[in-house]
Amino acid sequence: MNIIVMKFGGTSLATIEHINRASKRVEKECKKSKVIVVLSAMAGVTNSLVDQVSKINSQSDSENDLILSTGEQISIGLMSLILKSRGVRARTWTSWQIPIRTSSDYGMARIESISSDNIIKSFSTYDVAIVAGFQGLSQENRITTLGRGGSDTTAVAIAASFKASQCDIYTDVEGVYTANPSIVPNAKKIDFITYEEMLEMSSLGAKVLQTRSVELAMKHNVIIQVLSSQIDKPGTFVVNEDKKMEKELVSGISFSKDEAKVTISGIPDKPGVSASIFGPLADSNINVDMIVQNVSQDGKNANLTFTLPQSELIKAEKVLENIKKNNIFQTYKTDNKVSKISAIGMGMRSQAGVAKKMFKTLGEKNINILAISTSEIKISVLISEEHTELAVRSLHSTYGLD
Repeated sequence: MNIIVMKFGGTSLATIEHINRASKRVEKECKKSKVIVVLSAMAGVTNSLVDQVSKINSQSDSENDLILSTGEQISIGLMSLILKSRGVRARTWTSWQIPIRTSSDYGMARIESISSDNIIKSFSTYDVAIVAGFQGLSQENRITTLGRGGSDTTAVAIAASFKASQCDIYTDVEGVYTANPSIVPNAKKIDFITYEEMLEMSSLGAKVLQTRSVELAMKHNVIIQVLSSQIDKPGTFVVNEDKKMEKELVSGISFSKDEAKVTISGIPDKPGVSASIFGPLADSNINVDMIVQNVSQDGKNANLTFTLPQSELIKAEKVLENIKKNNIFQTYKTDNKVSKISAIGMGMRSQAGVAKKMFKTLGEKNINILAISTSEIKISVLISEEHTELAVRSLHSTYGLD
């Protein structure tokens, strides 16, 4: 049995007209294969539900997830009605009916298992299974949600569990671009990108795919295609490294403005001090990224700079205040007007000069670098937020991506 997974995001389901257009793609595909359709909530619905929940001073995460999961159920119901009106044999599935088992981390649950038996049996009667994305079922049989962008993760996990030949992610863009087209008008669509490159892009600011979905695809070797629900032409294929013939020095430039910088001063230069700072931050589930340490000229004290998500800054400040009471350091200051700019490409593994070009380009534009981090296939720099667009456009040209 050949199975295709098709996932439609909220912008592709924004109105009945949009859902009608998406259903035509499903109808076309189900003439060749059995189809599992994974749907997000219609654009704006989840945000509206979040707003409603925020008006109630509730400490019940499980009830919050129950409410937030309803948007996807509206989507699958509407698409099922449209498909059935066209004579397509379709059936809807919520997480508990499949079931999709998850952890009990409400609001950010992780998928633990997906049973394929019920949907496979249904394919003797139906051609299309329409699945509510973003939701799962805890071991306590409570509804959970997978976090923002969780429908991508649902789709990839289902593709892996059902050994689908492909997982098509339909969105409002034609694929993955070398940079954000709204900032770099001459950015171009990438035909093939590796899991590792896509993982770096997703974690460094590109909003096309949820990071966890890319991790799952890489782990289970699921071929993903990111394509437009509005235009009928191929998108970007996310594949294994060995399936991508050419390995460009740099495949794309990503940026994130959702960063904050913390600088701690007056830290004793002795073993164990860093652990006394980063340990409590980790215990509070605060994700620290770039780290720079400078030792003072007297060799007795050090300054420490690190970055973290802007959304976690207030929580981090509370943790640092408690650490400061133990005389671990003297002072700290924060800055949330910073951006992280990243150059990503598999070619970095075998070719030198990427950092040199980046530093030279930013220097010529009088853009000061506040911090640096690297991996085998990316280099990231922290700069002042006001220089974000200039830096992205300049680096895009420097690496020959225009």
